[in-house]
Amino acid sequence: MSLQQGPVKLKIEEKLVAELNLDHIEVLNESSNHNVPAGSESHFKVVLVADNFQDKPLIARHRLVNKILADELASSIHALSIHAYTQTEWKTRHGDVPMSPPCLGGSLGGT
Repeated sequence: MSLQQGPVKLKIEEKLVAELNLDHIEVLNESSNHNVPAGSESHFKVVLVADNFQDKPLIARHRLVNKILADELASSIHALSIHAYTQTEWKTRHGDVPMSPPCLGGSLGGT
């Protein structure tokens, strides 16, 4: 698995972080699981934890994410799997597992 992030994955992360007050975000490029050329960025799964989802049914959460990523869904993203939780739902599902903050940069060769 490559640690390098492509431009579509980065754009998804940037847009979701900018629009939602996220406690946790994971953006996984699942394109390699599909019949697409190597290096493709067309199939993604997002895991999001935010209080923005409180009192919103699942369909409203998906619509919110789809609206934020409308341009990418109209052009580069073929499939998007959305897993959107409130903090309470996340803890119920996964316990008190500490979540890492979203990382939007940095380098592997720090000093």
